[in-house]
Amino acid sequence: MKTSIAIIFVSIVLLVYSSVNYYIFIRGYHSIPEGKNYRIIYTSIFLILATSFVIGRFGMYFLPEKLSTIFIRVGSFWMAFMLYFFLLVLVFDIIKGVHHFTNFLPSVITDSMLKTKQILFIISVISIGLLVLGGHINALNPRIKKLNLNIEKNIEGRSNLQIALISDLHLGYVIDRKYLAKVVKKINNLDPDIVLLAGDMLDEDIKPVLSKNMGKEFLKLKAPLGVIGITGNHEYIGNAEKSCKYLEDCGVKILRDSSVLVDNSFYIIGREDRDKKRYSKTDRQNINALSEHLDKSKALIMLDHQPYDFDEKENAGIDLSLHGHTHHGQMWPLSFITKAIFKLSWGHLQQGKSHFYTSSGVGGWGPRVRIGNRPEIVFIELTFN
Repeated sequence: MKTSIAIIFVSIVLLVYSSVNYYIFIRGYHSIPEGKNYRIIYTSIFLILATSFVIGRFGMYFLPEKLSTIFIRVGSFWMAFMLYFFLLVLVFDIIKGVHHFTNFLPSVITDSMLKTKQILFIISVISIGLLVLGGHINALNPRIKKLNLNIEKNIEGRSNLQIALISDLHLGYVIDRKYLAKVVKKINNLDPDIVLLAGDMLDEDIKPVLSKNMGKEFLKLKAPLGVIGITGNHEYIGNAEKSCKYLEDCGVKILRDSSVLVDNSFYIIGREDRDKKRYSKTDRQNINALSEHLDKSKALIMLDHQPYDFDEKENAGIDLSLHGHTHHGQMWPLSFITKAIFKLSWGHLQQGKSHFYTSSGVGGWGPRVRIGNRPEIVFIELTFN
């Protein structure tokens, strides 16, 4: 049954992917002049770009790792181009449809439609190319997001706590050890008391992570109170047991529906990912079960990859709940979708005495492109008062 569902899901994804690509392809094809093999060249380049990601993902089971990595990276970039080409072509078709009924376009455009299409094709390729390039540069340079929060508790022996938080690194075929080393260096420069990892540290296939031992960079993190993480949905997609064991071997304490008292001052409560039941057939514990036995006079900090259950967390006395998962859409205008789905797609929210923060993530899934938001390392200065 599980295999059948997976096959149906993959089939639907491939159908949508193919349909969008065909829509973009055929509009571009009609913009290219006949003769001199222009259309043959266009078709060849388009087929390579549009099929690269699929070839890479399926080919990782039988192709050499370096070759599948190339295909996946090329295909990932094409996803960004595909999104913006699709939106642009859709806008052009809407304008064309409106003109059909209103004739509002000037004759200088309509009298030479083929030439107009050629000019728009060139402008579109250049504009989207520059947009994606800028988004790629943005994705390579995570910012430090600083946040000052107060928890209304008197903690004996501690007046503040400095937390470095990252989520959604997605280490694997696209994001590599070199980028993780950059992130680790930035975190160490902040000199945090503790480092928290809010899930999806590894991508859905951990083969390249293991073969190149990318996670070894986590061992270089410097925090006197340790490095603590949780599972995300991608750890479960890739094999949660194997992923968690590897992260533990790399110096990360993984909390799986469990908690730990740190410095006799505060608890870190780590929830299993919301998708656990989908992959393991067992549900995660509810929030009350995780928190009811804890000393509420101490600070309660929860790591929960997907930003849900805000009311339950407030009622359970959680002081600070930290999330990732959304990427805040990663590429505009997808942020409108994440805003519609999640109460807090990105940023800070206070509800009663409970604080919530959803990170946009330090890495990303698919294209190494960020448009409309920045990858971030969150530096939280907690004061207890």
